[in-house]
Amino acid sequence: MPDSSHVLKRILVAAHPQMAEALPEAAAIAGYLESFKLTVNHGSLDDASLRKRVEGGRCDMLVAVGGDGTMLRAAHLCAPHGVPILGIKLGRLGFLIQIRGEEWRSAIPLLLKGEYWTENRMMIRAEHWRGEEMLGDWHALNEAVVCRGHFIRPLHISASVDGRLLTNYVADGLIAATPTGSTAYALAAGGPILPPELRNILLVPIAPHLSIDRAVVLSEGSSVSITTMGDTPAVLSVDGQNPIDLAENDRVDVGAGSYAARFVRFGDPGYFYRNLTAHMNLNSLTGLRDE
Repeated sequence: MPDSSHVLKRILVAAHPQMAEALPEAAAIAGYLESFKLTVNHGSLDDASLRKRVEGGRCDMLVAVGGDGTMLRAAHLCAPHGVPILGIKLGRLGFLIQIRGEEWRSAIPLLLKGEYWTENRMMIRAEHWRGEEMLGDWHALNEAVVCRGHFIRPLHISASVDGRLLTNYVADGLIAATPTGSTAYALAAGGPILPPELRNILLVPIAPHLSIDRAVVLSEGSSVSITTMGDTPAVLSVDGQNPIDLAENDRVDVGAGSYAARFVRFGDPGYFYRNLTAHMNLNSLTGLRDE
């Protein structure tokens, strides 16, 4: 379904800062876009000038050059401001990316003719509570994870859905994932794969011991409260970022976020299942990047 209502004039091309080949590829893409008389800026995702353009509403689209990790970082930057993201895959994994590196020259003319559609992917909001005080909040595209810290001892965790007790876990941790995150850590922990257009939270225990070992898909609109019990040190990690220490009886509330990540897609929505089949066949490969 063409998105001709969104006229593209100002495009940012951002590369993963640690991928040596991503920066020259971003420069090549920027040069190609400039040949269509567009206003284009390019650089690293860490460049302050690029980030200010997104935050100031001075771009119509961001082209992210890298892998799924790059798309994750781009979503954290762009989603609060409604900026759509086109991913160009240079890394190994590409659950979030439809266009491989060598395909961008044929994809960009379609983009500029409006022959694309925008996929909205749910994000979640995680809040860290200690008693009646909220100590922090974050949005995540993949997941919020409450898990053990340095000590190799299982956690005792209570999970309540919409204010009603679901169950108590004895486990290494509990993942609260989006449908997008169902192909990330939650998949590695044995969870199901959810279609990306859903707006459900997925709960997946990590190495449960003598407690429920099945994933639970919550109803759309439901939220979960995860409370740490016992004295085993626990941490909260949101989309793989630096862990936040949790104290006994701290609570992490997870619900739907106030905005979504917007990804540029071409062709029919069946791309997700084609990508899924291709990438599941890569599970025997090791030593390759997901940047």
